[in-house]
Amino acid sequence: MKRTILIILSLVFASSMFAQNMRKNAQVSLFSDNKASQPGDAVTILVVESTTASNNSETSAGRKSDIGLSASGNVGTSTIPNNQVALGTNNNFQGSGSTKTTGNISTKISATVDTVLANGNMVISGSKKISINGEDQTIRIKGIVRPSDISPDNSVYSYNVSQAEITFEGNGIIDNVQKPGWITKFLHWLF
Repeated sequence: MKRTILIILSLVFASSMFAQNMRKNAQVSLFSDNKASQPGDAVTILVVESTTASNNSETSAGRKSDIGLSASGNVGTSTIPNNQVALGTNNNFQGSGSTKTTGNISTKISATVDTVLANGNMVISGSKKISINGEDQTIRIKGIVRPSDISPDNSVYSYNVSQAEITFEGNGIIDNVQKPGWITKFLHWLF
């Protein structure tokens, strides 16, 4: 009997010494997924965004004022010449403008967990840079992800990222052509 208790105690002690680390062995574990859950873990963000916005505005204003003065008369036997003074102002303004923006982004970005909040949500950030024929395109994303939104393949859609900041920047020949030149910038500054 003592021998059986001693064997059981040694097995319990040995199993606690060599217990399975669920994070380390998640790929072979029957009880856990290999999902991002700690700082430094990677998660794939599936960016699927489509935006459309338009705005039209028109303004028209006008003002007109006239002031006139005329004088004539006699002083003794001499006549004062007929004098007329008129002053007038006219101010008209018309302005109109319209903007229309349409954007579609569809890509995958690998991001890392920066911090884990007290409620278990994770702050993530990541970027991706693509260079093609001298054109650089950089996509950055950051936000907060709930662990329940992460799929078993360790991916999450961008519309499930709360407080998401997604920036898409281009740099190269096309970007330079789309910007106004120095003379245009100077004239806009003057007027």
